[in-house]
Amino acid sequence: MLTLLHLLSAIALLVWGTHIVRTGILRVYGMQLRQLLSHSMRRTPLAFLTGIGVTALVQSSNATAMLASAFVAEGLMALAPALAAMLGADVGTAVMARVLTLNLSWLSPLLLLCGVSLFLSQKRNRAGQLGRVAIGLGLIMLALELIVAASEPITHAQGLGLLFASLTGDPLLAAVIGALFAMLTYSSLATVLLTATLAGAGLIDLPLAIGLVIGANIGSGMLAYLNSSLLAAAGRRVALGNLLYKLLGLLVLPLLDPLATWMRTLPLSLQDQVIGFHLAYNSLRCLLLLPSVTPMAHLCTRLLPERVTERNSTAQPRYLDPDALPTPTLALANAVRETLRIGDLVEQMLGHLQDVLLEHRAEAGHELRRLEDELDKLYGAVKLYLAKLPRQALDEAEDRRWAEIIELAVNLRQAGYILAKMQRRAERRSITRPDLEELAELHAELLANLRLGLSVFLSGDPRSARQLLRQKRRFRALERRLAHAHVDRLHRQILHSPEVGSAHLELLEDMKRLNSLFCCSAYVVLEAEAQNADRPNEKSEHDRQDGELHCLLADDAANRPPGRTAGGSAG
Repeated sequence: MLTLLHLLSAIALLVWGTHIVRTGILRVYGMQLRQLLSHSMRRTPLAFLTGIGVTALVQSSNATAMLASAFVAEGLMALAPALAAMLGADVGTAVMARVLTLNLSWLSPLLLLCGVSLFLSQKRNRAGQLGRVAIGLGLIMLALELIVAASEPITHAQGLGLLFASLTGDPLLAAVIGALFAMLTYSSLATVLLTATLAGAGLIDLPLAIGLVIGANIGSGMLAYLNSSLLAAAGRRVALGNLLYKLLGLLVLPLLDPLATWMRTLPLSLQDQVIGFHLAYNSLRCLLLLPSVTPMAHLCTRLLPERVTERNSTAQPRYLDPDALPTPTLALANAVRETLRIGDLVEQMLGHLQDVLLEHRAEAGHELRRLEDELDKLYGAVKLYLAKLPRQALDEAEDRRWAEIIELAVNLRQAGYILAKMQRRAERRSITRPDLEELAELHAELLANLRLGLSVFLSGDPRSARQLLRQKRRFRALERRLAHAHVDRLHRQILHSPEVGSAHLELLEDMKRLNSLFCCSAYVVLEAEAQNADRPNEKSEHDRQDGELHCLLADDAANRPPGRTAGGSAG
């Protein structure tokens, strides 16, 4: 019993080591790998090589599949190059399996010693995360040695030998077991390394080991397909094509015995034969299938057609992948994309508000209320996703980005509340034609500032931030001029109803508050620029001219509908 416990703990250590390496690499170089993968997806051969390199670094074809599926779902790359990248990912996993089984017993204690020292001394810096990667590599090598030591007494157990002998006669069952273990451990690499180690210790024979290796590849494909279930159909096609390619490996099972007989003639140890088969099998299979990525893309498109409901449904989050939460860089990028979708909903609400004001279209009011409900759902999803992110794992720049995302999401939610309130006010009261023309002029400025504000948030460009603040001052000057003109018309008794005049001034005030919300991202960018220039306490010229450093908006408790809570900030 104690021997079995030692074996299971060594297997757990192997799985944990691969997880640490993957998350450590993604935390340090996640954004760079993401950019490399997205920029290399224009040509099939380059995409294939990029898939090899990225997977060799992160030691997980599932991580590569997650990135490729997200890019295709967002329309950033075509399906065929993404499938080529997934074929390369299989080769990358096989290459790392070969590297990790080399006789480097001296390297494991060295990696552990250096890794722990770096991680404890500089945990929140890039060097600390690289130390985390070194710890993971050291644990993998240590776990392989422990598996060999723990499995030695088991090789003499007759009952276990009979169990593995029964599996040898059924290659399909061996493949199923390999697939299940790869899904349970979330790593085909760990499954292959374990299989090779057990074969080298004499616990399993070569045909069974080959069947387990083929099954491990299929298991990683099934895992990637399950992980893509929340994506749009375009993203799921990548995982489907990857799975179909891996299922073709089942064609090797009838040739298992003659293949094993030939491999035994090679002057290699049993462990090296298993690893060599894994490398040769994935390399040959992927190279032969590489020319077929375009037909496979057409097949996956036919099997998973785009649904009309998928295109029109915006209430469900698309990019908040829970599997990316252990990797802050990717999780924050997902939250940014989802927050920009909230900005798109606010832009649509602005368009429908103009229809309500100018044309009094009842369906536009219904659509605006529907969009407000969808905005609430996306806002809640982003807020919950960011709350689940382990902030203690964030460095200073990531923590600042976390705060920027949540601030923009809150501001956009507040903007949605204000737009819904404006729509209700416009439906209850009539507005004269001159006032409507003025509101339309302000509406165009609002729309432009919203788009520029989202661009500033995404790019963090100080020049665009300054332009946004100039637009804000221009809007406020225009709003004051229109308010004065309206009061002047009242004074000259052009308007006969004080209630109408009050509605117009309230709408002008709401638009001013919306504009402040849309321009908040400029202050964040300029504040960061001042900190980077070692001037954290210096006010920018635009802050002095505008008379505000922060965009803070007090809740309008009197006008807020019952049961609604609004968060946000404006100036």
